[in-house]
Amino acid sequence: MRYDRTVIAYHGCDAGVAEQLLAGIRFKPSENDYDWLGKGIYFWEYGHDRALRFAQFQQKRGKVENPAVIGAILQLGRCFDLLDTRFTSELEGAFDVWKRVQEKAGKPLPSNRGKTPDDELRYLDCAVLNFYLEQFEATEPFQTVRGAFVEGDAAFSGSRIERETHIQIAVRDPRCIIGVFRPMMER
Repeated sequence: MRYDRTVIAYHGCDAGVAEQLLAGIRFKPSENDYDWLGKGIYFWEYGHDRALRFAQFQQKRGKVENPAVIGAILQLGRCFDLLDTRFTSELEGAFDVWKRVQEKAGKPLPSNRGKTPDDELRYLDCAVLNFYLEQFEATEPFQTVRGAFVEGDAAFSGSRIERETHIQIAVRDPRCIIGVFRPMMER
């Protein structure tokens, strides 16, 4: 299924990296084994503030010197959209196959874990998504992965709205990044 939808998205990074990206240097895909949507270049859909908070968090961890945000225009292309039940319904079968492959190889199954209830280290999710999506790489690869994540504390007492909820996109095919820009709030 092709999504010709185009979205504005934001990437949190160091100011030096932002300048390089604006100058035409390519994004470096993330390939951490705990990435929420598998390997790819990560963006927050219409989420400038969330991207900035991520960059500030990376600064606290010593990975970013000067937090910045770069905007991008993304065309989702062939998107594995986790907001569409057509795709989420395929994950249980993918997990079962992946689990059998792991067991046959004598490898333990990873689990999602972290210091918060959100399990920010998504080892299991990442492994299953990468396994599933790699099945299509030779024939008709998925170019992007899109997911919504309910995260953070309640927005107010008794609320089911959570402060850090966001839509994230992992771009697996850099051709889906139509262009980059300096967000106006950065000027």
